[in-house]
Amino acid sequence: MVLGKRVVVVLPAYKAAKTLERTLADIDRSIVDDILLVDDCSPDDTVAVAESLGITVVKHTRNRGYGGNQKTCYNEALRRDADIVVMVHPDYQYAPTLVGALASLIASGEYDAVLGSRILGTPGARKSGMPLWKYIANRILTLIENILLGVKLSEYHTGFRAFSSDVLRTCPLEEASDDFVFDNQMLAQIIFFKFRIGEVSVPTRYFDDASSINFSRSVIYGFGVLGTAITYVLQNLRLIRSPLFNTNGKKLPAALEG
Repeated sequence: MVLGKRVVVVLPAYKAAKTLERTLADIDRSIVDDILLVDDCSPDDTVAVAESLGITVVKHTRNRGYGGNQKTCYNEALRRDADIVVMVHPDYQYAPTLVGALASLIASGEYDAVLGSRILGTPGARKSGMPLWKYIANRILTLIENILLGVKLSEYHTGFRAFSSDVLRTCPLEEASDDFVFDNQMLAQIIFFKFRIGEVSVPTRYFDDASSINFSRSVIYGFGVLGTAITYVLQNLRLIRSPLFNTNGKKLPAALEG
């Protein structure tokens, strides 16, 4: 626990057999109450490795996509009475040693969501190996989103995140995509519902076994990001009513139970 809060780490996994053990080794078990891996129908030994390491495993019977995986992660974490949920990619790209830092900022009551930023601090994303085209796209999309969403974040596209259970119970996450743009839509929901967002500088690693979407998928993701930001603006202007930002939109089953 952190400051009396139950902390659950969730691992949305797909083909993570080669990196899972290293990821888990860097998570401080003294502050984490439970670790849950959701396998999205991996064709490798991800499930076998996870089970051998003694963590809880939930297996999808079909591939639901990155967003669909996260929905299961958060739903199962709420079922396990989590107060704070930290999402860690099991590909060892982000530094799991900082799980406590993200969780502490929420446990303190200062923030409702905390992002691990690759842009803040040193050596920074580029020196850590982020491809130039990804860095440029990240900076352009982040600038546009800050303008349209009316906030100031260093980046919106990190996969290292922590949330209070209030965030997970309030946001209509079932209305968000099952694909990669889920991350962005969830952040837009958090901003729309007036939750407080903090950021922590997080070092990252780029190597062959770290997961990454290719250029074509990145282009699709980029258009999805822009579409989310425009939808947010139109919703605020009351020109449309999007399920993404509807208080009565579909929530996670466990959120409804709570």
